[in-house]
Amino acid sequence: MALLSVLTPVLVVIFCLVLGFMLLKSQQTAPITNPRPWVDQDLQDSTETTEKEDEVDSSEEHCQQVPFSTQRYSEETMLKRSKDFYMLMNQRRTVRFFSTEPVPLEVIDNVIHTAGTAPSGAHTEPWVFVVVSDADLKHQVRLIIEEEEELNYRQRMGDKWVQDLSKLKTNWIKDYLDDAPYLILVFKQTYGILSNNKKKTHYYNEISVSISCGILLAALQNVGLVTVTSTPLNCGPRLRLLLKRPVNEKLLMLLPVGYPAPDATVPDLARKPLDRIVVHL
Repeated sequence: MALLSVLTPVLVVIFCLVLGFMLLKSQQTAPITNPRPWVDQDLQDSTETTEKEDEVDSSEEHCQQVPFSTQRYSEETMLKRSKDFYMLMNQRRTVRFFSTEPVPLEVIDNVIHTAGTAPSGAHTEPWVFVVVSDADLKHQVRLIIEEEEELNYRQRMGDKWVQDLSKLKTNWIKDYLDDAPYLILVFKQTYGILSNNKKKTHYYNEISVSISCGILLAALQNVGLVTVTSTPLNCGPRLRLLLKRPVNEKLLMLLPVGYPAPDATVPDLARKPLDRIVVHL
């Protein structure tokens, strides 16, 4: 009995230590259910359907192959074209001051058509470009973005992020969303919807749409228009509802598009030289 009275406190201490260790271990290995608030759930590349849910026409199972050839240039011409295109794209800058001067809609359609030539996973082409030119609708977009952006700057992004942006003189006020003649909102389709309402997997949907955005930027630069690549955090669901887009679409990027304002300025930045971005093996 005396031995039991001595061992009991020891056993209690050991039990508490073991229980504490198990609780600590479970906290370390448990999945994070509440991500950091500035992480936008819309900006995640996920495949939301499985192959079992796909239902594709058997006629689409085997894609017919057709002959292909491309324009061949002399080495001298290739070198000149590569330098000329670099010079064109090196003039591209992020612009936040827009002229209200109108831009032909056909030009916008053409640059979007060009963006639609991008490669995509299994050729699913999971992109939708919503072009907003109506002044009232543009202003509603601005109100939604500014409301969320103020929260981002004040609460979500953290001091370091805000400090890094301060040198670029950015804030949550987005005058250009009213001024630019067009807003192009780029949505990724996380899955497709077939004629029988079945879901079709869109592989690598975010990477595919991101590639198309890169081509869109080049196409805009090619016609002398400017933009600012905007990824408005936590605005996707509200903007999707405002623009009446279906549930399988998520906002990836927003691009105000137009001519630069006559008094537009941009930060005096330099790009990395070639030897810092290329590795030859």
